[in-house]
Amino acid sequence: MKGNEKVLETLNMMLVDELTAINQYIVHGEMTANWGYAALHEVNEKRAIDEMKHAEMLIERILFLEGKPIVTELKSIHIGEDVENQIKNDWKAEFDAIKAYNLAIKVAGEYDDFGTRELFEKILLDEEAHIDLLEAQTDQIKQMGIQTFLAEQMEG
Repeated sequence: MKGNEKVLETLNMMLVDELTAINQYIVHGEMTANWGYAALHEVNEKRAIDEMKHAEMLIERILFLEGKPIVTELKSIHIGEDVENQIKNDWKAEFDAIKAYNLAIKVAGEYDDFGTRELFEKILLDEEAHIDLLEAQTDQIKQMGIQTFLAEQMEG
């Protein structure tokens, strides 16, 4: 089924965002693993996997609409030099993703592509859950201090 060009363009823009997020979260996950923060590594790894699933769903939809998935582009990746900056950078990525998905939902609706709109809405819910967790981590750091927070993330 041939999809609308504007919808396909929007799908590809969202795919670029997801591929960028995957890379950022994998690097953050491996950094936290290297520092011995096993619990934090697990959270980052799970978020990266969620983003991989989003990318897969977007690619499937683009192909269904007879478009060409663009997988060779990334936006700027913002690697935090410490856990606090990683959380801030990841929060910003999720905030931007939520904004972008809300706009994408409008575009899909404007062109009466309700299947794509439903996909965007499903991914939006995941992104909102991601930002909620990042905000909880930020609150924990504020309440208990970074040292205690990091001690809670240690392995064993």
